[in-house]
Formats: sequence, structure tokens, C-alpha cells
Amino acid sequence: MLKPLLIEIGVEELPAIPFLKELSNIEKKWSDILEKNSLLCNFDLFYTPRRLVLWHREFQVKQEDSEVENIGAPKSIAFKDGVATPAAASFASKCGISVDEILFKDFGKGEVLYHKQKISGAFSKELLNNMVNEFVASLNFGKSMRWGSRSDSFIRPIRFFSIMMDNEIVEGELFGVKSSNLSYGHRMDSYEPFIFNDVGDYFCKLDKYGVVLYQDERREKILKQIKDIEIKHNVKIELDLELLDEVVAITEYPTALLGKFDEEFLELPAEVIVTSMKSNQRYFAVYKNEKLTNNFVVVSNALTNDFGYIISGNEKVLRPRLADAMFFYKNDIKNGLSNEGLKKLVFVEGLGTVYDKCEREAKIASYLAEILKIDKKDIELLQKAVMLSKADLMSEMVYEFTELQGLMGYYYSKIAKNDEKISLALKEQYLPSGENSELPSSIFSSIVAMSNKIDNLMALFSAGKIPTGSKDPFALRRAALGVVKIAIEHKLDIDFKAIFEDLKENYKNLDLKVLNEFFIERLYKIFDSVNPTVLKAVISSGERNIYKIYQKVEALNPFVESDNFKDYSATFKRVANIVKDIEMNSSLNIEETLFEQDEERDLYNSFKKIKTSNFVTFDEELEALFSLKPQLDSFFEKVFVNHEDEKIKTNRKNLIAQVYLGFRNIADIKEITI
Repeated sequence: MLKPLLIEIGVEELPAIPFLKELSNIEKKWSDILEKNSLLCNFDLFYTPRRLVLWHREFQVKQEDSEVENIGAPKSIAFKDGVATPAAASFASKCGISVDEILFKDFGKGEVLYHKQKISGAFSKELLNNMVNEFVASLNFGKSMRWGSRSDSFIRPIRFFSIMMDNEIVEGELFGVKSSNLSYGHRMDSYEPFIFNDVGDYFCKLDKYGVVLYQDERREKILKQIKDIEIKHNVKIELDLELLDEVVAITEYPTALLGKFDEEFLELPAEVIVTSMKSNQRYFAVYKNEKLTNNFVVVSNALTNDFGYIISGNEKVLRPRLADAMFFYKNDIKNGLSNEGLKKLVFVEGLGTVYDKCEREAKIASYLAEILKIDKKDIELLQKAVMLSKADLMSEMVYEFTELQGLMGYYYSKIAKNDEKISLALKEQYLPSGENSELPSSIFSSIVAMSNKIDNLMALFSAGKIPTGSKDPFALRRAALGVVKIAIEHKLDIDFKAIFEDLKENYKNLDLKVLNEFFIERLYKIFDSVNPTVLKAVISSGERNIYKIYQKVEALNPFVESDNFKDYSATFKRVANIVKDIEMNSSLNIEETLFEQDEERDLYNSFKKIKTSNFVTFDEELEALFSLKPQLDSFFEKVFVNHEDEKIKTNRKNLIAQVYLGFRNIADIKEITI
């Protein structure tokens, strides 16, 4: 039999951010518990700041009956001369029967002790309380709290609790709160609970008492209201999706409202205003003609027909926030952009100060500028940019809003009338900041950004701060990915192995082998859409130039994915097998006079033509190399490589070895599997 089941866990206001971090796990955790108890079914999860609701339209009243087969020792061991041994007695005890009730069954290797037991399924209402308590205990919101005299803890105190199957209250208790048919509507409707007679009545009364239970409905309500504001006032509201998630989580009856602040605050950089509004007040920014306006959108949780006091209250709260930001901004401008304070700011224990870090980055920037052949007039600018890159860490604004580091450096640098390249580099030094982040817009900015990331990698690896498992507190994986993405985007000839080798003297105790392996692992993350053995083949060729690795993978992968690559693979794997015992660093001389067959000459002449060609792209070179397949097949069919004459044998092997090396200039073909 199936009945509707409602579980409501009522709490004091859930903090949005820790709740949202756990949200993606909540349904899975309840589903696992249902499966564990043989009660798996479809359900919906609803939430507001005051409640978690698990709604099951059809729930089994009782577990299904089941049968358990118990198989014991062989009959010959369990019974001696018809008398039960301890083995038989132990089996009977395990099954809850007498020795006389033991049956025997032959599964093909002689009779063994056997008993089939029918187990009646338990009633769901007998299980649900333990299931809910197990579920709540499994939720991980980070910090939790205790209340009253209780020794256990949860993210917020439990205030009401219901397990309702159709119209029956299922007995249960959670953190000392007993299951009942009492719930609460919106705080502004009433502080008193309401009674619901069945699960249908629950949903009707929540709606009546001002609670929009379905989070998707609240989201749509907010989005529609925002759209209405945009149309009415001819503005554009910035839809920060993370902020929207927060607002949905902290409201039970949302209403989007348009407020304003003093126009004088628009003197502040737009990002400062937006950050202050988002971080402190959860307001959405408002734009007109792509410029920030002195308006904001607040999503109220109030039940009222007069929102005037709500708007004015939020305007009053915002003003001192922006006034503080203005104070910080003007103080920072007065003090100027200086890196002197960085000499007292520790970077990481054992790695000196942030000023020391800037000096290391300056050396990296000089090195990169040299290998990338940067215009000499930009070298001095690069040094200045790197040495100023962390200066805004000492500003009052960044102290208040750490997420603005780099950006405030950009604004303060512009005010100081530094070269635009310097200012832009300060702004872009932390890019890419995420998987889908923008990249530095110029090679100049890229050098500053890469210098920061390369120093992070080399310095922190030298200090033993190496990522393990899911732990990467210094975001070194992101740093490595950032270097790769920048090099590919700007087509930079960056050989990461050479960089680490050439700069290692600035980093004590640096294990280059570990660092190189870590970097190569990141490459597999970048090229996760191609056959991984293609990248392995390119890496195995010894290539460490990031952009060339990219070019070679992009050129080789289409060949590997083609329908006829199996035929090619068979031929070129044979090439690899023949030369496996040859020293590839030897001269590999070929004497045409030693050729005895046309197939040798044909292969040699075809390869010679390829070798002397100037290919513009790796695609062209690969096309030419793969075109050797007919000549190679004829060679393998007609020519006996292991000739009795040692000179002829060596000559033939050297020919194949040179063909192999032609491929290995791009990739080690033997590593490719399909």
C-alpha cells in the first residue's frame, strides 16, 4: 500500500551560504537512507530559511517481505553417524531454529545445511524516526551550534518537527522535539503555530499563511519582479546567480524592490559599490546605458502592502556602508600606491615577505621577457608592474574587501598616472581566476600574471606545500592551469621544464621531478576532450613547450579519431617495434649504396623529400608522414630487415629509425592506443 509522506524539519533561520554548499548532497543522502531501508522512492526536497521538507507523493506503508537463504557446512561435517556436531548446532542457532528443522540441499558438490527464512517487512512508521535522525546527523554545514541543555548540535536549533503519513502523525523525536501536526507560517503573519490535518492541508495552509514553499517558485517570482522593474524604469539589473541563490534561500515570500543611494557615491569605482552591496546587503546592482546607477534592488521577505518603509530602511542601512567605502577610497588615494608595507607582510612561513615574493616574480618576469623577446622599452615597465602588483594589499579598501585585490591596484595606479600597461597588468594579474574566467588581454599582462603563478608553484613546492587529494589551499592546480591557458591563448613559446630548471636557484629544496610531474598532470586536465594517449604520445616525445604541445595534440588527434587510423596504427606500431633496440641518439647513417631492393630506395627517397620540406604547420607535417604508409607496407612485405650482412641489416634499421624519429618530432606513436 502507498500513502503520501511529509517530513518537515523546522529550524531557526538557516544561514544561506553553508546551507547552499551542502544543498547538492542533501537529496543523495536521503535517497541513500531510503535505499538502505528498502523504501526507495521518488521524492521532492523543498526549503525555506525556516524549514527543510521531504515530500513523497507515494510512500510504502510497509517494507516488502523477503526471503533469506542460509547455507551452512557440508552434511558430512555437520552430522557424524546421524548425530549433530557443534557445526549443526551453530547453524541452527544462527537461523533461529532447532537442529531437527535443518534441511539439506545439493548445489552440485554434495549436500550442505540449508534453511530458507521468510522475513516480514517492517512497517515504515516504525523505521522513519531513526531514518530522519540518521539523515539529519549526516548533513554537513560546517559549524554547528548547541542550544538549551543539549549536548548534540545542528546548524540551527530545531523548533518544530513533523512526520505525517497521509493524515496520521508518525511517532518520532528530533533534538528533543516530538513529531506533531503543528507548523508555522510566515513570521509576519503570526508567531503562533497552525494545525494541519493531513499532508494536503499542510500545503494549503502554508500558502494561506504567507510561505512560498517551492524554491523554484520563489526564484521565478523574483526573476519576474526584476524583469518588471527593468521594463518600468528602463534599466538593466545585474543577475548574479550566486546572489540569486542566496536570496531564494533566505526568503519565504520574496518581493523585489527598487531603492536608491546618494549620487555622490558614484565617484567610487563601480566594482566597490557592487561588492559592498552584494557582500553586506545582498543587493542587486542596477545599470543604465551600461553604466552603474545610484539604484539597487533588494529582495524583501516582508508580508505587507506598504513597502515604503522597507525601501527607506534599506537605503538608510546602505548609506553608512558606502560612506565607509568612500572614506577608505580617499584615504588610499591620499596615501598612494606603495609597496613598502609589503616588507612587513609575511607571504608564507619560510618563504619571506610579500615584498620578497615580488622580487622573485620580477626575476621571473625578466626571464620571460627575454625568451619572449619583449620590446626593450617594456622591460622597465614590467619590473615596475610586478613590484607594484601586491601593493594594494596594504590599502584600506582591500583590507575591507579582499576580493578587490588587483582591481584596486588598477584604479590607484591609474590615479597615480602610471602607464596604462602597468595599470591593466595589476588588474589582470590573478587571471584566470576560475574555470571559465577571462584571460589576461595582452602579452605584457600575461607575463605579470604568469610570474605570479610560476612563483607560487616553485616557492610553495619548495616549501613542501604540495596539493594532496582534494586539498589545495594555495590553488596551485589553478595556477598551473592558468599558465597553460595563457600560453595557449597568446601563442607563447613557454617551455615549462626549462623555466623551472633555469630559475631553480632562487628556490631551495625544490624537487624539479615532482613539480614537472604535477604540471604534466594539469595538461591532462586541459586536454580532457581528446584521447589521453595522444597527449601521452606528445609528452613522451620530450616536448615541454606548452603552445607546441597544444599544436601537436590538435594536429594529431583528428588522425587518431579518423576511421582508418587502425590501419595506420598497425603499420606505425611495426615501425616502433623494429627500432625499440636501437640507440636513437646515435648518428643513424644511411648508405644508399647498400640498398638492394626498390622498396628500400622508394621509402628512402619519399622520406628524404619530407625531411627536407619546410612545413608551416604540424598538420601538414603529419599528413606527409602518414602518406608514407604505402611505402612502409611494401618495405615490410618485400624487405627482410634482419639481413645476414650486418651492414645491410644496420642500414635498413637506420632507415626505419629515421622514419620513426620523423614522427617522434611530433609524438611517440607507440604510445597511442584506440
